[in-house]
Amino acid sequence: MNAVIIAVLTMLVLSLFRTHVVIALLIGALVGGLSGGLSLDATINAFNAGIGGGASVALSYALLGGFAVAIAQSGLPHLLANKAITVIGQDPTPARVNKIKTLLLLIILAVAISSQNLIPIHIAFIPLLIPPLLLAMSKLKLDRRLIACVLTFGLVTPYMLLPVGFGGIFLNEILLKHIGQGGLDTTGISVIQAMSIPAAGMLCGLLIAVFISYRGKRRYDQSKINAVENNVNDFNSKSIIVALLAIGVAFVTQLVTNSMIIGAMLGFILFTVTGVIRWKESDGVLTDGMKMMATIGFIMIAASGFAEVLKETGDIAALVTSSVDVIGQNKPIAAFLMLLVGLLITMGIGSSFSTIPIIAAIYVPLAIQLGFSPLAIVALVGTAAALGDAGSPASDSTLGPTSGLNVDGQHNHIWDTVVPTFLHYNLPLLAFGWFAAVTL
Repeated sequence: MNAVIIAVLTMLVLSLFRTHVVIALLIGALVGGLSGGLSLDATINAFNAGIGGGASVALSYALLGGFAVAIAQSGLPHLLANKAITVIGQDPTPARVNKIKTLLLLIILAVAISSQNLIPIHIAFIPLLIPPLLLAMSKLKLDRRLIACVLTFGLVTPYMLLPVGFGGIFLNEILLKHIGQGGLDTTGISVIQAMSIPAAGMLCGLLIAVFISYRGKRRYDQSKINAVENNVNDFNSKSIIVALLAIGVAFVTQLVTNSMIIGAMLGFILFTVTGVIRWKESDGVLTDGMKMMATIGFIMIAASGFAEVLKETGDIAALVTSSVDVIGQNKPIAAFLMLLVGLLITMGIGSSFSTIPIIAAIYVPLAIQLGFSPLAIVALVGTAAALGDAGSPASDSTLGPTSGLNVDGQHNHIWDTVVPTFLHYNLPLLAFGWFAAVTL
């Protein structure tokens, strides 16, 4: 069996059985490397060579964790929760509560979508926006699995469909570029038209999550949420203004410098120089935040090593090539197998952006030979790459939501983020992507 399949399945099965994701990634990398013909030393060396790729993001999240704890101490979370409770108390009818829930979900969705284009900060907003809202969510009895689905939709769908921000990079600089290098003339192709059907699959999954799967109430221990806020200081107008200003400084700095590390650092410093966080307490606050985000950081580091081992085996290309051998001239089967292979690769690598160069070189000539239209080829390769971004334990699109929702230890990465997003997005995306490939 192909080493990529073995490694990814090993990692996923271990994760589903509640093995820590870092351990699952380590074991999956070892199993994949050895089954791919690498020696133990070569596997370990490849893993070590790859882990540096996740170090920058891990450090970013460590500092964002400290920044998030500082925001909590400013009293902003209590203010938001109190506002929500006050509004509910004025008219605590189910209709009123549902309106507040709907407004909150729409705000989170709008921010997530904007993070990919209007304000291209990707997942950096999550540790800053979500933890302050957890208390309000708890009062509203919102299911955090629903929030995870909303966030992941906002992180993935815009770059699949809209050619601006990260979408401009994904669709124009990566997808169309590599399809063109594969031998297809992309002049005049409407990438929005090609990807609209797959994007509709994402929307379908979101609607199922909102109106069917997670519409019910779910209770969380509010004492654990309060404990994370670390004995919140008495908040006043100054601390709230500083908190909002610090968030703005962090966002703007990240946009200007393209560095979450610098943005989080300046935001945290602003809390200390204004006295909202006392200087003698700043060390403890930052340490608490780093501890809070440590798990996410180590998963990102391990995921980079895991992906490097998969690349080193050479079996990623072999997996793509082997799928070609069983396709024949059957276009529906060809489309399905191409999408399935893309799902496996992205689940392992954790990045749809990195998947396109691997699959486009083989998929494009094959699709041309089978008679797929230019629009169908764009939809096929784009969907094959996007599949697995939602639902991968090692993807930013799942690690980001978990980093904000699990600050109090009440949101499991695998069962509360990975499994819900896999079921609600990968399955519809597989179906809608296949439909686009055979009908366009």
